Amino acid sequence: MAAAGSESLRVGFVGAGRMAEAIAQGLIRAGKVEAKQVLASAPTDKNLCHFRALGCQTTHSNQEVLQSCSLIIFATKPQVLPDVLAEVASVVTSEHIVVSVAAGIPLSSLEELLPPKTRVLRVSPNLPCLVQEGAMVMARGHHARNDDAKLLQNLLEACGQCIEVPESYVDIHTGLSGSGVAFVCTFSEALAEGAIKMGMPSGLAHRIAAQTLLGTAKMLQQEGKHPAQLRTDVLTPAGTTIHGLHALEKGGLRAAAMSAVEAATCRAKELSKK
Repeated sequence: MAAAGSESLRVGFVGAGRMAEAIAQGLIRAGKVEAKQVLASAPTDKNLCHFRALGCQTTHSNQEVLQSCSLIIFATKPQVLPDVLAEVASVVTSEHIVVSVAAGIPLSSLEELLPPKTRVLRVSPNLPCLVQEGAMVMARGHHARNDDAKLLQNLLEACGQCIEVPESYVDIHTGLSGSGVAFVCTFSEALAEGAIKMGMPSGLAHRIAAQTLLGTAKMLQQEGKHPAQLRTDVLTPAGTTIHGLHALEKGGLRAAAMSAVEAATCRAKELSKK
């Protein structure tokens, strides 16, 4: 087994769904690992074909992934993960770095299901990892080392931003960024429909709305401004924007968005307790 952090690092995926594929694709495209150094497992060939298309190795044996790789990313459905961990626990060693991207399963549960002192980390990704623009947070278990966290962070930045946080922030991240993708899509759709109402063709309106969100996000990131500063830059006295903002305030957009993140976060916390 290759030592973590070496040039010959082998990355294993247990579970081969969309998120696993997105992470693998990002790692390979960014040159973080070679495709032949990636091994993925799943019960059937349904999703493994996507890994084969990337040039990765595949297997139906979860234990084989553990026996061949040092960094293991568990990307199964949350309800399946406890059984999968019980199945592979006998082949987990002190050399493994175990990473879970399953929602709702805390580090304490992961550590209970694995041998004592297993190096465990938890990652909360979001759907834009599919286009290497993900917003991810990671939290480490009791036995994960600084080098483990740095290695994982370096790898995952091939898929977007990855920030280490206390585990208590993970459910909030789910509400803000995991569910937030749907909130942003709803806003983008509403923007476009406003333009459609005023006479713009649907395809063009949706294209411009999406580009407006993308451009605004890039400005917020690259200029490091608070959103209120950037908003002020667009305002002119008695202009179009202030009239539109007044309509948004009357519609309660700000309070609705805050409530949406709160509701999604509370639900994530409920699921974590089940």
